[in-house]
Amino acid sequence: MGRWLLTVLIVAALLGAGAAGAVMWWLQSPLVLAKPEVELSIEPGTAPQQVAQAWIAAGVETDPRLLYAWFRYSGQARKIRAGSYEIHAGVTPRELLDKMVRGDQVLEQLRIIEGWNFRQLRAAIAAAPALKQTTASMTDAQVMAALGVPDQPAEGRFFPDTYAYSRGVSDLTVLKRAHALMRKRLDSAWSGRADGLPLKSADEALVLASIVEKETGAAVDRGLVAAVFVNRLKAGMPLQTDPTVIYGLGAEFDGNLRKIHLQTDTPFNTYTRGGLPPTPIAMPGLAALQAALHPTPSKALYFVSRGDGTSQFSEDLAAHNRAVNKYQRGR
Repeated sequence: MGRWLLTVLIVAALLGAGAAGAVMWWLQSPLVLAKPEVELSIEPGTAPQQVAQAWIAAGVETDPRLLYAWFRYSGQARKIRAGSYEIHAGVTPRELLDKMVRGDQVLEQLRIIEGWNFRQLRAAIAAAPALKQTTASMTDAQVMAALGVPDQPAEGRFFPDTYAYSRGVSDLTVLKRAHALMRKRLDSAWSGRADGLPLKSADEALVLASIVEKETGAAVDRGLVAAVFVNRLKAGMPLQTDPTVIYGLGAEFDGNLRKIHLQTDTPFNTYTRGGLPPTPIAMPGLAALQAALHPTPSKALYFVSRGDGTSQFSEDLAAHNRAVNKYQRGR
């Protein structure tokens, strides 16, 4: 118990309800703030006395010894949670402590979109509000090493979702959460996969799911898109999927896929190389993971866009050519 508050309580016991009433009045009276909103980020391991001093430095106009004495007297000083907090005019000492004990933080959000590649994710991190930038100067490989997986390619390894974070938290903290969630989702999907898939590992499933993610225009087609690629892998046919070619072109791609691009060999050109590309080409969502590991039963080997977001699926080349003429050439 703080000396000041202990003294007040002793005086209250001697003088009666007057001094005790003064203490209660202070606890329930609005704190004076230097500005309409006062923000504070409390790092893990910060001592209660330092918390009190930090609030005063941030703009709470009271004696830090008084605030610290209240933290101790309440018996909840050690329950104060790390995080980012914001208080407004009218907050009382009691409400301030309750907020920190509850962990009632101000949170920002980072949304990772299905189909993004790692370059797009890094751009979103760089633009994220109040996120501590620690990876900006790192290469992709260095980022993965910092996450504890130095031998793992970065592409496709982060689960698309919305991540809430406290102001001032490290970008690596958010990346760790997204990486761990993708590992969890992938492991779960792989353990429940359908029988007979031409996939040797969960990593191959992730690669296939990333292609399904990029090739699906309408959710209703996702299982059939996956079926086409599974059927092609089983038949030893090249996947011949444009998104992998585009990914392999990298910064050279200007938005217009040309015939020369389909003929230019890269590790990701599925027209010139058989099987799956060496890494994912994007971050697949849960629906794409499930589709890759539970494709819709179908003998389809081809599909073409109908121009409305959906696709026409065909089991043989003749039917596919007719679909191309109808939907792509208008014949």
